[in-house]
Amino acid sequence: MLELSILGFLFEEPLHGYELKERIKALSGHVRPVSDGALYPAITRLVAAGQLDQHTEPGSGAAPRRILSLTEQGRADLLERLRHPKQAEITDHVRFNTLLAFLRHLPDPREQAAVLRRRQDFLLTPASFFYRDGEPVRAEEAGDLFRQGMLRVARATGEAEREWLAEAIARLDTATG
Repeated sequence: MLELSILGFLFEEPLHGYELKERIKALSGHVRPVSDGALYPAITRLVAAGQLDQHTEPGSGAAPRRILSLTEQGRADLLERLRHPKQAEITDHVRFNTLLAFLRHLPDPREQAAVLRRRQDFLLTPASFFYRDGEPVRAEEAGDLFRQGMLRVARATGEAEREWLAEAIARLDTATG
């Protein structure tokens, strides 16, 4: 998801490393922190793969700033990642939110709707944090206050997300005629 975030933010505009890190932290850093030890090697890999370009500009202080921008290859890779996200990017809530942050860059509403349908299908599959005899445990069956809380919040969140997904898919379908 780090690479997707890098490509997604640089699709919007060139940034220097610190600005990029701050945007990634704002998107998912509260759940999955972004360290320099992860960010800068990822940038180096993307530069080596021809997906990012970098040049140096004078900084506001004494130190020069390394400005990163997306190459055409990087744009193409981002769009491909958005069109065909990995299953974990559909099933993991934080990863899916990262995907959603950049899904608007796909130019075809049908492709956007296809990604949302995958998430919708996933959310329609009965699931729980806890199982008994191979069956999902419902909040009312959890047996303790804290597990009940987890399950009730997850159910409410899931209901809200399924409602939004249905609305969004309907709008995208209308846009494609």
